[in-house]
Amino acid sequence: MPTPGTPPTPADLFRRGIDLLLANDLEGWTDLFAEDGVAEFPFAPDGYPRRIEGRDRIAAYLRGLGDHIEYRAFPRVDIHETTTPGTIVVEMRATARAVATDGPFDMTYVAVVTAADGLFTHYRDYWNPLAIPGSLKEAVRA
Repeated sequence: MPTPGTPPTPADLFRRGIDLLLANDLEGWTDLFAEDGVAEFPFAPDGYPRRIEGRDRIAAYLRGLGDHIEYRAFPRVDIHETTTPGTIVVEMRATARAVATDGPFDMTYVAVVTAADGLFTHYRDYWNPLAIPGSLKEAVRA
């Protein structure tokens, strides 16, 4: 936990992001990004963005996601510190409800996250596009 007056560590910032996702607060989650922050999705299939630059564009990309998916839990969140200052590697699993079908959503992720001054500056998310239920495919398209 950060001490008052000091920015959160990347791990603390990431944990705060998990709390915001569980509260379906996507605006709050994108507010954790620096204004010039970058989100990358290296495994995104054709038709999906692989790189989004800027907090406003990241927010626009995620707008409406909460109408399609309701995160229920992150039963696994393993945060690994690295030797690169401000960078962590996270292995996690999310469980959720696909709103349109009321069906389950279960996804594992690996994310490489860099933060500075208490904000995400670079978020590289290695999600598996093959695991997206059909009802959610449109929600994560560009």
